[in-house]
Amino acid sequence: MCGHAGYAFSASSSAAGRRASDAVLRRMGDSIAHRGPDDEGLWTDGPEARVGAVFRRLSIIDLEGGHQPIPNEIGDVVVLVNGEIYNFVSLRAELEGKGHVFRTHSDIEVVAHLYEEYGDAFPSRLVGMFAFAVIDTRHDGLSVLIGRDPLGIKPLYFAWGPEGFAWASEPKALLAMGSDGPGRAGVEREMRPAALLEYMMRGFIGGSQSAWADIERLRPGSTLKWTRDSSEEPLQHKYWDLPLGLRGEATKSEVLEWTDRVVSDRLVADVPLGAFLSGGVDSSAVVTSMSRLQSDPVIACSVGFHEKSHNELDIASRTSRSLGLIHHTEILDADPRLALDTLPWLYDEPLADPSTVPTYLVSKMAREHVTVALSGDGGDETFAGYRRYLFDQAENRLRRRIGPLGRKAAGALGNVWPQMDWAPRFLRGRRFLQNVAADPALAYFQSVSILDRNEALQLLAPDLRDRVRGDDPFREFEAHYNKPEVDCPLYRAQYADMHTYLTDQILTKVDRASMGVSLEVRVPLLDYRFVERFANLPEHQKIHGGRGKYLLRESQRERLSAEVLDGKKRGFDTPLDAWIRGALKVEVDAAIEGLPEDWFDRSALRRLRDEHASGRRNHGRTLWSLFVLERWRLVHNVRGLAS
Repeated sequence: MCGHAGYAFSASSSAAGRRASDAVLRRMGDSIAHRGPDDEGLWTDGPEARVGAVFRRLSIIDLEGGHQPIPNEIGDVVVLVNGEIYNFVSLRAELEGKGHVFRTHSDIEVVAHLYEEYGDAFPSRLVGMFAFAVIDTRHDGLSVLIGRDPLGIKPLYFAWGPEGFAWASEPKALLAMGSDGPGRAGVEREMRPAALLEYMMRGFIGGSQSAWADIERLRPGSTLKWTRDSSEEPLQHKYWDLPLGLRGEATKSEVLEWTDRVVSDRLVADVPLGAFLSGGVDSSAVVTSMSRLQSDPVIACSVGFHEKSHNELDIASRTSRSLGLIHHTEILDADPRLALDTLPWLYDEPLADPSTVPTYLVSKMAREHVTVALSGDGGDETFAGYRRYLFDQAENRLRRRIGPLGRKAAGALGNVWPQMDWAPRFLRGRRFLQNVAADPALAYFQSVSILDRNEALQLLAPDLRDRVRGDDPFREFEAHYNKPEVDCPLYRAQYADMHTYLTDQILTKVDRASMGVSLEVRVPLLDYRFVERFANLPEHQKIHGGRGKYLLRESQRERLSAEVLDGKKRGFDTPLDAWIRGALKVEVDAAIEGLPEDWFDRSALRRLRDEHASGRRNHGRTLWSLFVLERWRLVHNVRGLAS
């Protein structure tokens, strides 16, 4: 697990005489040193220095010989990879049989030889989590191929223009180029106006465009190729996607066999390896497989909270004792002041998920004991474990039952229903009624959003409101939702979540928090083969008896206790309202007064704050979003909105 960055100049006249500089590369590498504190590798392609790259390494496999960048035998193909290739042993044997000569025992060296053997199509042969760059200087040419793993576990960003091309594991490395790199990415430090609208609606910024005006995000399961002699836009290719149709039923034994298989693949490491363990099904299933697959006791790390409603430490401890684990525990006092500087620096795009705080703290605690930790992320998306899937299922049933006239009546009632955030849940029917009246795609989108589009627009400054009135984040979400060729709203919602919420919020949260403390997190339940097999199961094998993850739960019946399998689902929640009214009250007020007036209508922001303080409305998520945005703007010296 590491980080890398690089840049190349084009053959155009605008880039004439420009060279990659060790000083600039080192600056880029220093900005992501937390991703790889063990080693640094600088590389340029000889005296011409048409291209240069930097690698920061967290040593996991082949501690002595895994220095990157790694070349092929001749040195005219050079690779940099953030992540792990789990099937490298079989790939290496295959490539050696074809005459390739290896110089290290690193899993990453197979990438160079796979590229030689199979060209741009090689990523489809990889099993792992990865974000790579392949620099090809063969035949006196120069190209850079970058790519990400199928589910987007590892991040990769890029910028390009007439002068050249640049890439990095995190945007901050591209920003570190300043005026010394190609293009404007490191110079302007401007936010995209449309990104601001999306952020206020969803709490994160997704898709191919980052928060930064001149920096793009490579999508999961995709590659992009830039060629020095071409002035055309770099060619992108989608090499993997989720299945578009449903498949037949699976058996409990099949789920169990696959769980053991994907966990086994992730047990290779030359450093201490352990796991996160909560009281939930996903992490417990992973840890149970680990304990059956390795002879030494599993090192498990668990955290608890002072709030009993969110504390699963007792359950995790009982699971640990039953498996004979080496169990490290800690009661966390989630300090929201991490969101002032530490987290905004790590999350160099605004991310309004308050669980970034405990995620960072549990990663920091785990890093005291292990260098690699397996987690249960992905189980909710693959087996439909989120409660919102149950609510969406209920809305769809009601929508079909009442027909068009009933939906119209529900919408009319929802529009006049008072917004009673303070009332018991059964009286807060406004969003439910509006969702029943809406198209299924829009209804689900609204259920996973903080604000609807009109609410977000009303917070923006009038001139900005006019500029972004034609933008609508729902359009991209709707395209994902409608892509599966099935009449199954549940799988459509899962498919859309995996292309948006999973990769752009959940996996981003975990990657930045864990890499911020130099911890590698592996996610076996997001092995693309596992997801391919089980995400598109028939609905009744995912939701049954009013609960999600049915088949995963049942597959673990003989391994896990009923307490784990049938207990109430607890989120990684945070006392957000208490933070806003207490420890961060001064900072939240400062954010509302400090956000630029050409971004927001300050009177609208003050109204939100005052309504929340009085208890008339609950604007906690929105106020937290504004606070996170302002801290991001200040920490990263955002100079304004792009024109």
